Amino acid sequence: MAKPDYPVTTAIRVLRDKKIDFQPHVYAYEEQGGTSLSASALNVPEHEVVKTLVMQTEEKKPLLVLMHGDREVSTKQLARITGAKRVEPCDEATGQRHTGYQFGGTSPFGTRHPLPVYAERSIFALPRIFINGGKRGFLVEIRPADLRKALEVIEVEVAISST
Repeated sequence: MAKPDYPVTTAIRVLRDKKIDFQPHVYAYEEQGGTSLSASALNVPEHEVVKTLVMQTEEKKPLLVLMHGDREVSTKQLARITGAKRVEPCDEATGQRHTGYQFGGTSPFGTRHPLPVYAERSIFALPRIFINGGKRGFLVEIRPADLRKALEVIEVEVAISST
């Protein structure tokens, strides 16, 4: 059997175990490149690139937020939805400790610890999404409905313009 030309990460093992079809996409990662770089490298709309954000409540309870690459998260709205007083991004070391993934390579699939996953509702209206496959410079293309097969997702409306 030939070795795949993409990394076989924990996220990929989860997708395979759950029999979710995916198309791997490897690109040259750049520090601080973000979703605009990956969208450009793959020649896809940044709106279809979904970032996995590791956040925490004021009580340091971690959670994941899946958001369009060209949008930001209203942490005030997310706090209201979760019942927290405040929600903020985790620092890199804390995020890696909770997920097992390096920042820039965080996937919602196969995290070290089970975490609540909040996904922007409009993601599910897209024909396809590109989401991190568990390594920097590696996205997987899947159908948005497959997020529900792989994860317990809580749909939210917390997107705000990133400009």
